[in-house]
Amino acid sequence: MRTGLLLIGAVSLAACTTTPPPAPQQVASLPAITGDYFQMRSAATGHNYHIHVRLPVDYAKEPDRNYPVVYLLDGDTLFPILGGNHLFLHYDDGLPDAIVVGIAYGGFGPVNKRSIDFNAPDASLTEAQAGAPRFQRFLADELFPQIERRYRSDSARRIIFGQSRGGGFVLWSAFTRPDLFWGHIASNAAFEPGAERYLAMPTARADTHLILSSGTRDRADLRAQALRWAAHWRNRDKPWRWRFVEIEGGTHAANSTDAYRAGMRTIFGWKPD
Repeated sequence: MRTGLLLIGAVSLAACTTTPPPAPQQVASLPAITGDYFQMRSAATGHNYHIHVRLPVDYAKEPDRNYPVVYLLDGDTLFPILGGNHLFLHYDDGLPDAIVVGIAYGGFGPVNKRSIDFNAPDASLTEAQAGAPRFQRFLADELFPQIERRYRSDSARRIIFGQSRGGGFVLWSAFTRPDLFWGHIASNAAFEPGAERYLAMPTARADTHLILSSGTRDRADLRAQALRWAAHWRNRDKPWRWRFVEIEGGTHAANSTDAYRAGMRTIFGWKPD
């Protein structure tokens, strides 16, 4: 009898620990990032994603208008920062308002799969470890159709922003499918594994933007790779509208708003009054 109770208790405990927590909801009391929220389980990656959507402030007032869409990697941290900051770029710099989509994992522990999703294929990695091709398919075949069905988004003006390992994915996507996004912003990108691939001309050409930002106080290895990459491409023909931005005093993660602002200004051709 006691053994049976212990077994039942163990099963009950296991059920409790594997039951997913309630889904977080978009915070309606924060108007700078108010919009929508939904979850997705990707067939391509097998991973779960929390999708946070910030809608433009005049979205409801302009029912015939389509908006650029910014896809933020590492949405767990960058969505509340850059989603809200886009409002200031709209007000202060006169940049177009945009739909901002944060792709999040819902935590920083084992649930977070950035160390797989953002890894480009390389001989040093197994296929399971190099998830970038699968994550790219998730974006193109699963997430884009959802966003473009649900919201008035301009599919010709998709932009992707990534930081660190996410910046590495932005670079990889710009080289493998440069037509998938209109704008690519890579902040303090991780070039490894396979840094040499980013010195070769992509086979596909597209009239898109690629902006790489580098903080002058970034990690020494990433800073050196960014400078090497910028020097390599500076005087060569390129398949993108290219810009290298140095953020004076910028550290590895604390200057995402500066990288985002520089990239968005470049993409939208911002000129001061």
